[in-house]
Amino acid sequence: MIHTDLPIYRTGVQLMQLAVQVQVQLPREVKRHLGDKISAHCMSMLDEMALANATQREQRTAHIEQLLTHQRAVTVLLRVGHDARYVSHGLWAQSVQLLGSIGKQGGGWLKKTTTNRAPAA
Repeated sequence: MIHTDLPIYRTGVQLMQLAVQVQVQLPREVKRHLGDKISAHCMSMLDEMALANATQREQRTAHIEQLLTHQRAVTVLLRVGHDARYVSHGLWAQSVQLLGSIGKQGGGWLKKTTTNRAPAA
């Protein structure tokens, strides 16, 4: 299956689109720091999804773990932006849904990958 057909990837693209909307809302002095980090982590998540889809076993596990690390970072960064009133309630609510979906899908993917490992001989 091509990575662009994966449900988690489509959700990641929606999150990237949301990150662009967040950057539009941010003041210029915050955009360079907070906005750029959010977008960079979102792009890294998409990269890790594609790499995980293209690999197997331990490599896949490592990519999924990195994906989930970026997911947690985006959650924190958007939370900081929302708490500082830079990110609207609407975008925050959408981001919570998208990030939760990515977390669940990524966690399920990780569990499936680790349980399908062949036992060591």
